[in-house]
Amino acid sequence: MCSAAPVGPPAETTALYLDHNATAPLRPAAAEAMRAALTVAGNPSSVHRHGRRARALIEEARESVAALAGVPPAWVVFTGSGSEANALALSGPGPGPRLCSAVEHDSVLRWVPESGRLAVDGHGVLGLEGLRVALDDAEGPGVLSLMRANNETGVLQPVAEAARLARDAGWLLHCDAVQAPGRLWPFDVGSLGADLVTLSAHKLGGPAGVGALIVGDGVTLAPLVRGGGQERGRRAGTENLIGIAGFGAAARAVLEEGADEAARLAGLRDRLEAALVGACPGAVVHGVGGERLPNTTCIAHPSLAADMLLMRLDLAGVSVSAGSACSSGKVAPSHVLRAMGLDEPAARRAIRISLGWTTTEADIDRMAVVWGEMGGGAGG
Repeated sequence: MCSAAPVGPPAETTALYLDHNATAPLRPAAAEAMRAALTVAGNPSSVHRHGRRARALIEEARESVAALAGVPPAWVVFTGSGSEANALALSGPGPGPRLCSAVEHDSVLRWVPESGRLAVDGHGVLGLEGLRVALDDAEGPGVLSLMRANNETGVLQPVAEAARLARDAGWLLHCDAVQAPGRLWPFDVGSLGADLVTLSAHKLGGPAGVGALIVGDGVTLAPLVRGGGQERGRRAGTENLIGIAGFGAAARAVLEEGADEAARLAGLRDRLEAALVGACPGAVVHGVGGERLPNTTCIAHPSLAADMLLMRLDLAGVSVSAGSACSSGKVAPSHVLRAMGLDEPAARRAIRISLGWTTTEADIDRMAVVWGEMGGGAGG
């Protein structure tokens, strides 16, 4: 039986949002930029003054996203989502095999056959020796996809080291980095050594429905969406001006926060984990053996399955997740935890708590109190 943590005020009925890895709340600066973009009538491809005004907003946002990633603006291709950016990265560079880690997001896994999914260790980290063997055994160069940070556990992958191995073997490396900006500092694409990098606006406080693929110098892509010549011919269709403007504003906000925000989140996460385990000593935090995002906790209750725990937390006014939000409507055993070697019952107990720019110390203390009140019961 867990006990209520002796910290903070009693649980309240107002909502507590601790699901930033699914979607971060919209930042005020992003909302303001979107409101301003709503007044712009021109098509960004039009040459008249209204079109030029719309184009200027898009290019301003492109410069902001490029600054966040530390790349030239010409490398930024705006897409409709992070999932679309992943699809473009894995389908666009032409033929050849595809490899990825077994803990990638579903939008990557569905482009890679089972035989191309590489094992991770018990901490969720891809083994470089196994990667070297897989690259050597593959029939011809292709694309390797390795996420920077896992969306469920927060565990970081050795992307720079993998990129060197891939380059030596003649492969391209794609990195799904949607969870990294604003949480890892500095976030620098150059240090990753990746040829293709995926970003998503709504993970860092921008709007949903807009992402970006960073396309390195010399990488040729065949577009998924064909038609006009938008995004330098790499993604046809009239640009989402309002969403892109919000993305740019969110990127600027993250840059302004800098390293202080990453350090603040790490302190909150450590406080949270200590309180949760203190209130419920049988709880297990997954991924602690590797480097992790400073905002993410994947924790298993000793006696409650994730679906039951999510329901009780929701009734108490706390929003968290079990696994990826892109698998909404079901609480299945996490493929990430299964790949880390957990059996199905253990994988079914884990939930994800993810912090962000709105999270305060009071939120952490309240979560600890609510967690301690969960107790045990059926469903385990």
